[in-house]
Formats: sequence, C-alpha cells, structure tokens
Amino acid sequence: MAEQTDRVKLAVIGCGYWGPNLIRNFINIPECEMSICCDLDENKLNRMKGLYPGIKTTQKLDDLLKSDIQAVGIATPVNTHYPLAKACLEAGKHVLVEKPLTASSKEAEDLIRIAKANNVQIMVGHTFEYTASVNKIKEIVESGDLGEILYVNSVRVNLGLLQPDINVIWDLAPHDLSIILYVLGKTPNSVNAQGLAHFRKHIEDVAMMTINFGDCMAFVHNSWLDPNKIRKMVFVGSKKMLVYDDISQNEKIKIYDKGIESPTYYDTYAEFHFAYRYGDIYIPKVEEYEPLRRECTHFIECVRDNTTPKSDGFSGLRVIKILEAANVSINHHGANVPINL
Repeated sequence: MAEQTDRVKLAVIGCGYWGPNLIRNFINIPECEMSICCDLDENKLNRMKGLYPGIKTTQKLDDLLKSDIQAVGIATPVNTHYPLAKACLEAGKHVLVEKPLTASSKEAEDLIRIAKANNVQIMVGHTFEYTASVNKIKEIVESGDLGEILYVNSVRVNLGLLQPDINVIWDLAPHDLSIILYVLGKTPNSVNAQGLAHFRKHIEDVAMMTINFGDCMAFVHNSWLDPNKIRKMVFVGSKKMLVYDDISQNEKIKIYDKGIESPTYYDTYAEFHFAYRYGDIYIPKVEEYEPLRRECTHFIECVRDNTTPKSDGFSGLRVIKILEAANVSINHHGANVPINL
C-alpha cells in the first residue's frame, strides 16, 4: 500500500474513446503520477505521447504488470475487462474498470474474489454516482421530502452508436441502474424486459425494463434509434415528485409539489373524492463539478488508504446481475426473472 506522502503511480489501458478522459483527469490529480499508457494501436499511443510527452507508452500488458505502478484504469471493450483486470489484480495492482464491470456476473464475482485475495481494491466507473446532481437527489430522497418513493421512470435514448458486441441495455442501462440503486439504496427482487433487434441479429437496439423492488418499481427505456438525445429520470413520491434532466444546463433537478391525496373520512361513496394537489415547482441549487475528476480522485484516495470504493466490485456485480436477468427476460418474451443478489 502506498504511503500517505507518496504519489500513486498509475497506468491506463485503452486509449480509444474513454481512456483519454481518464488520462486527462489522472494527470491533473496532484496525488497521482500518470506513468504508462497501454494500447494495441500504436497510433493511439503516439497521440497520447504527443499530448503528454512525459508518459511512457507500451503495446505489451506484461510491461505494465512488471512495472512498479500501483493502480490501473481499464477503458477497453467489455469482453476484455475480465482478462485485463484479472491479470492486474493478480499482479497486486488496484483496478478501476469502466462500466459495465465485466461481461458476466461469474466474471465479476471472480474479480471480487481475486481483489480480496490480493488485498487490493477493484472499482467500477459508475460515473453518475459522483455527480453533484445525483448526490443531491439521493440527499433529497433520503430526507423524506418526496415521501415514499412509488416508482422511478428513466429514459436514456439517442441515435446510435450501434455496438457490435453488446445490446442497448448493456451499453446504456448501467448508468440508469447504478443511479437507481445508489439513490434508492434498495435491492431489486426481479426484472422483466422486452427488446427488439432491428439492425444486428440478437443485438437489441431498443429495450424496456421493469425492475421490481417489492414496495416500488423502476422503469428503464433505452434506445439507439431515437431522434432525440434524452437523459431524464422521474422519481415519483407519495408527497412530491422530482425530475432529473441531465441534458439541461441550468435546471437539472426540479421538485414538483404535486400529488394525489385521498380523504381520511367519508360517509358515502358519493363523498369519496381524491384531491389533486398542484403546488409550486422548486429548483434546488446544485454546485456542479466534473464527476469524472471526483471519480478518479476517489479511486486514488482508495488506493492510498486501501479502502473500499463507493462504486466497488459489488456495486458493479449488482448492475450486471440485473442486466443478465433482463437478457433472460427478453429471450423469454418479457417473462419475470428473479434477481439473485
């Protein structure tokens, strides 16, 4: 484990889409020494070398494993997460893996076991858990201001990008699921889902999920075929309702003092009337910051102290088990599938 006065030496595997974002953030964390970039594509490595001349580059994983780095960030295709993370953990490196953690719950469970056996931390990049907005929503829900949460409705849709190896729920839903699980703090019982594959056989490009928590439900709609980019969640409570629009620049969270109230006393059926409350709309102030910086900083802190990350391996495992159950449900025409956590 690194001493408190030491800078954490770190490497990033994968310099394609997301890797450069990790590198940029780690470079700017004083407690981190961004040491090595690893990728099979020499052109991508040369680009990183041009941006950050002091960073070493390599196409060989062994170079990284044999080095004195203490931690690794992995931003590669999902099917490579398990073998890469496994090799790093077994070499005694702490690991941050981009979502989803692995391609199966069996792989995720194995990584959790290996991390524990080697006394190192494994963390999944559930970036939304580090946003100011989502943490504000969690604070509001836990305060009881919304009342009992009746249901959550989440829409995450856009045009593309069609993925060659995973369907739309594995691509987009990890964000929705990690937010819902984090905010509610509950464990789901079952899921049923339906989806259609229009462009690639057996790779659904539009899907709907219903996640059952027993005392409330969550609905998740994901699509690669929508003309609009929408990132919206609605938390409907027994007292108030909250709308989270991640696309909005200035009003990401709105709280609606709206609801339905049933009468406490009535003599006859004719006197039984529900009351519909239409109150004010409140926009709480949220001090925004770059969530990926918070995520990367948190990872470095966990490496330095060898403490369990907020979005740890089990957090990633829960999301994967829901995704797997949703896939089973899709293949069985929307059947209700238990989630074993």
